[in-house]
Amino acid sequence: MATLVELLHDRATVPTAVVEHLQRLVATWGVLSDLSFSDLLLFVPAAAHPGNFVVVGQVRPTTSQTLYLEDLVGHEVTGPERPMLPRAWSLGTVVEGELRAAARGEPARVVCIPVRFSGEIVAVMTRETPYGVGRRPGELERVYVGVFDRIARMVAAGAFPFPLEEQLSSEPARVGDGVMVLDASGRVEYASPNAVNAMHRLGVYRGVLGSSLEELGLERSPVSLAYRDLSPASEELELGEVAVFIRCIPLLDQGRLTGSLVLVRDVTDIRRRDRLLLSKDVAIREVHHRVKNNLQTISSLLRLQARRLPQGEARHALDEAERRVRSIAVVHEILSRDTADEFDFNDILPSLVRMAEDLSSTARPVRVTWSGDAGLMGAQVATPLAVALNELLQNAVEHAFTACPALADAQVHVSLTRRRDELVVEVRDNGAGLPPGFSVDSTTSLGLSIVRGLVSSQLAGKIEMLSNGSGTLARLAVPVTRPERDDIARI
Repeated sequence: MATLVELLHDRATVPTAVVEHLQRLVATWGVLSDLSFSDLLLFVPAAAHPGNFVVVGQVRPTTSQTLYLEDLVGHEVTGPERPMLPRAWSLGTVVEGELRAAARGEPARVVCIPVRFSGEIVAVMTRETPYGVGRRPGELERVYVGVFDRIARMVAAGAFPFPLEEQLSSEPARVGDGVMVLDASGRVEYASPNAVNAMHRLGVYRGVLGSSLEELGLERSPVSLAYRDLSPASEELELGEVAVFIRCIPLLDQGRLTGSLVLVRDVTDIRRRDRLLLSKDVAIREVHHRVKNNLQTISSLLRLQARRLPQGEARHALDEAERRVRSIAVVHEILSRDTADEFDFNDILPSLVRMAEDLSSTARPVRVTWSGDAGLMGAQVATPLAVALNELLQNAVEHAFTACPALADAQVHVSLTRRRDELVVEVRDNGAGLPPGFSVDSTTSLGLSIVRGLVSSQLAGKIEMLSNGSGTLARLAVPVTRPERDDIARI
């Protein structure tokens, strides 16, 4: 389904400022749908077919059943199909009528509300409700619909949505959470049962009707700020373990404050879950930190054991094992700093480069550089990739320059190229190149066998090595999004 911005760009001719105004309306109109117990649709004139209108927004109420089971966003209607739309657009006034809902086949009451911005009509919002038969609305319904009518007049006048809406939390309050209606002096005219329960959670047990929130003991309520600035304001109040979110929306009539709508939501359970998630994040970071420490301990033990051995294959094997363990420890060190599921692989490269440069002798130093951007990836990809890259760098530093002692400037360069969901890693040196008949698929070298196993099995990627005329080029192409596996390295 196309987004609001895409529809306004592709199906209508709407300036940027108007797009932002309609975005603010759609971001907050869930409250309007709940207050009116109705489906709300947002129409704009179709650019390609004059006289037609396109549905660019739709919201269903959580306080009542919906008229439309299907999504109508992107649907285009003609003037004869909905004659009230062109009337509301041309007259600039609220137009009421009847429409037979396509999904239910029953008559529905439709109220077309012009949406103004900077004095111009830019859209039409419709409230569509099934006719209630044989039932008188209660106090709650009458109050809710009355508040909706006041906000609808603000929409028609261009006063709603407010131009400077504050940033809302990821879980904004809805009408079903709790509603209070305040008069122009900030005193409570109506409070829904859920709002009263939320006040009880904050320690307010006296009657709230006729009192201001400050008189009830809620000194940090956002009402005074909203009344002062004539703009919505929010505040989260805490009493011990209890947390209640309060949002105050001023109600205006020709720029004059007539009262406000206060949404109240008990977010105690949400904050408790947030604290649990935070503690789990801390625990995960601690696990990565301990794994890193344990790997570094193993690395130190291997290094100490290697030093006790004379120069030869055994000592060389322990040195290589120590570096492999250290390359895995680097990944866990990065993971211990952040709780994100993914991290930037470029953060690992400096440590791998330093390890490779440490392999070169003082008589023949090798300069290792890198460029490019690997982007974000999960640990299940970064760990085997770090080990494979470490092996390629170690192989280049140790073997690429032995056959060319006269080379003055030994260099190894790592380049990273991210192509959507694939990462291409190239390790290039200016050494002697590969021996005749070399094949990475048949090599008996332990390091290259490890790389081949990691890339093909763990990373589901491809590897190739070839002489490039002035050295060797090793290229890895690995997908960076793939199913997780339980093991770290299956070789």
